[in-house]
Amino acid sequence: MKKAISLLLSLFIICSLFASCGIGTPADETGRLKIVTTVFPEYDWIKNILGEQSNNVDLTLLLDNGVDLHSYRPTADDMVKISTCDMFVYVGGESDSWVADALKQAVNKDMVVINLLEALGDKVKAEEIKEGMEADHDHDHGHEETEEADIKDRSLAEFNGEWKSILPFLNSGELDEYVAHEAEEDGEPVDEIKAELAGKWACKATKVSVDGSSISFTFEDGSVETAQYTYAGYSTKTDEDGDITSVRYQFETSSETAPKYVQFNDHAHEPSDEIEHFHIYFGSESFDALNNSESNPFFVSETSAAQDVLDELMEGHREENDEHVWLSLKNAALLCEHICEKLGGLDPANKTVYEQNTASYIEKLTALDSQYKSAVKGATVKTLVFCDRFPFRYLVDDYGLDYFAAFAGCSAESEASFETITFLAGKLKSLGARNVVVLEGGSKKIAETVIKTSGLEGVGIITLNSLQSVTSADVENGADYLSIMTENLENLKTLLK
Repeated sequence: MKKAISLLLSLFIICSLFASCGIGTPADETGRLKIVTTVFPEYDWIKNILGEQSNNVDLTLLLDNGVDLHSYRPTADDMVKISTCDMFVYVGGESDSWVADALKQAVNKDMVVINLLEALGDKVKAEEIKEGMEADHDHDHGHEETEEADIKDRSLAEFNGEWKSILPFLNSGELDEYVAHEAEEDGEPVDEIKAELAGKWACKATKVSVDGSSISFTFEDGSVETAQYTYAGYSTKTDEDGDITSVRYQFETSSETAPKYVQFNDHAHEPSDEIEHFHIYFGSESFDALNNSESNPFFVSETSAAQDVLDELMEGHREENDEHVWLSLKNAALLCEHICEKLGGLDPANKTVYEQNTASYIEKLTALDSQYKSAVKGATVKTLVFCDRFPFRYLVDDYGLDYFAAFAGCSAESEASFETITFLAGKLKSLGARNVVVLEGGSKKIAETVIKTSGLEGVGIITLNSLQSVTSADVENGADYLSIMTENLENLKTLLK
């Protein structure tokens, strides 16, 4: 899948560069710096840092049509803008997983790239899953239940490519993070888990090449065996309840030297062109013997690096960083200083201007931060009830507030369970809160249900703006970071009464 996306991005960029007139022209030919930002806060901070120099800069906001960070996918035109810009600023969290491929296609190899999470370093917080929050099904990596009727035949050609065992990565220590995770999960010593994985992933072949109906095995001694294979159906593995846990696709050969029986398991049960890894089993005794084997050799693309394998193994097990760093005025000040420094290096002639503009802007951020502190200091209520996603962890932590919420900040969920509704309704009653919170542009359905369930009268619904879906039209109408954060302050004051 990653290869396919990378190839498509390359084609998009090449086609767009040929089709476009003027797009992609380096700054030294136009005399204007080209800066591309993903989210609105980055865009507005840079506008303030540039000041009057904005007229000499081509500044682009990619997420300008109301689509938020979590659901955005770049267009071909977006990719061209990124590829040819002088500075690219992005958040750097899970939602920006597409950025790595975009940067690989960059035409401007001298591009200054700013990752907000990297810039903040140890000030970045993990996304918090708090009591009462709805489980996010997008983060559920368990296997879907498979029925026999769902299983489709497949061809060997689907596994085309050069593949290698991940065992060398384990032996070199490059997968130690995963080993440590498994040891902690099982309550076993790390060395025992590593030995267990080494046995599980052991394989006589170090590499496997598939080309159409041909399979080549490269063995530990360097010898190679190649043969033509034909499809021999599939077999299933079941658990103690008789539920199908995996499907193995089977191939056999009449060769006297190559393994006679081969099975592939890539966790799919129908044709696929997005194979990222597979487990392979082979021998010359029988398919039944392969089914009874306790080994589970793990193969990945020949081009995969150890980090790629580790990331795949750890998917769903690492804490995700909370991406909403802009909702802290303190973070905003630090990030503006960082952007100013990088911009000054890119445009030394105007470095002093940028530094002066940044200092002036930080004074405004600091003044607004002081107003937030004053509002919280005299507050009666210091716990917020969010009947929505909760992207405000940086803000509540800055001012010592607490909260309960229906969903985590990056959740894709929109329907709350009965348990979540009743939990929030109970908190609303016990806290004596007179208002609940929703985000800009969202539905008030959950909030209304929570209020109704609580049985309380006169409870209000207050909106806080997470600045995730500011549009180009909003910008034209005068929206800016400080004004939205000031509006949030006024609404927060109501919530704290």
